[in-house]
Amino acid sequence: MSDVKRRVLSIQSHVVHGYVGNKSATFPLQVLGFEVDGINSVQFSNHTGYKVVKGQILNETELDELFRGLECNNLLKCYSHLLTGYIGDVSFLRKIAEIVKKLRSEDSKIIYVCDPVLGDNGKMYVPAELLPIYQTVIIPLADIVTPNQYEAELLAGMKIASESDVWKAVGWFHEKGVDIVAISSSDFGQRGELRTFLSKKNGPRFVLNIPKQGSSISFTGTGDLFASLFLAHSYRKQSDQLGYALERTVATLQAVIKRTIAEIPEVMLNGKEAPNYSQCELKLIQSKADIENPQVVLKAEQIK
Repeated sequence: MSDVKRRVLSIQSHVVHGYVGNKSATFPLQVLGFEVDGINSVQFSNHTGYKVVKGQILNETELDELFRGLECNNLLKCYSHLLTGYIGDVSFLRKIAEIVKKLRSEDSKIIYVCDPVLGDNGKMYVPAELLPIYQTVIIPLADIVTPNQYEAELLAGMKIASESDVWKAVGWFHEKGVDIVAISSSDFGQRGELRTFLSKKNGPRFVLNIPKQGSSISFTGTGDLFASLFLAHSYRKQSDQLGYALERTVATLQAVIKRTIAEIPEVMLNGKEAPNYSQCELKLIQSKADIENPQVVLKAEQIK
């Protein structure tokens, strides 16, 4: 497989301390054999859950300058994937569309994986003005999208109240031209479980139930990790192997969360003390073996 191009241009947030955005995505991709060239949409001291956040925000002019540097050195042909995550500005997001089109003009086979980071648990944490741009400009350019349930609701413009609604929302993405839709998490599992949905346009569909871990703790960076792992495991796979790619993605996620929980004090896990965000950062480096060789326990079910 050494002749297969494996280089990702990843445009996401960056934090100095902790693991979200590019910090959450880069190491797993590298472990799985991908070169990663990162552009940081923001550079913050830490994620926004902390009491204090300091840092800088990249604007569309600065993004364009970095990208033109790559172009001037004839480096655009080297990418197998574009991966985008957190973007907090309208002009920056529109520049992403230009980048996708330019990359495809250099290599039509490049795969665009869009993690549309809009919000979670019923709350948007980006400006509402980004939503219509995602709906009309960005999503139609994507090959793979990895929204959570709330983000799928926002994008498809509908409330997802049942599993049949999930597939209606998935259908909206396919109608826009998206080949593979992975709903990274939803509330439709059994008690104490999340449920993940995966669909290929005109191809198979899969579901997978995921036991919730650390219910009193909210982990950051898991969506970014999901997108990067799925990018890696789904690359060069046939349609009937996508369930296997989802299984490996979830297996690593579960292992990382389990290892993270193991190092969190019990008084925080049982809710007797407020979470210390630094102690709740994903234990990615310690999970290197689980990234390289995930132990699949949870099986994806192919459905009609």
